[in-house]
Amino acid sequence: MQKKVKVKPNSKQQKIAEQTDGSLNVHLKSPPVDGKANEELIKLLAEKFNVPKSHIKIKLGASSRQKLVEIDTDI
Repeated sequence: MQKKVKVKPNSKQQKIAEQTDGSLNVHLKSPPVDGKANEELIKLLAEKFNVPKSHIKIKLGASSRQKLVEIDTDI
């Protein structure tokens, strides 16, 4: 499954909000430095979709706020 994700780093709290079009708005505490925000994003999505972190890949936008994330839900 692929999801469009809009990331907001340096937020005060972590949260995931699903939009009506199926995309996700994700608020992260980590700054967008050295991939820390991407690591936190993968961790949060793994918890939300109940899959291992290795089943989540950032397909597009690794250095952007707009990302396309692929989640392999077949375990």
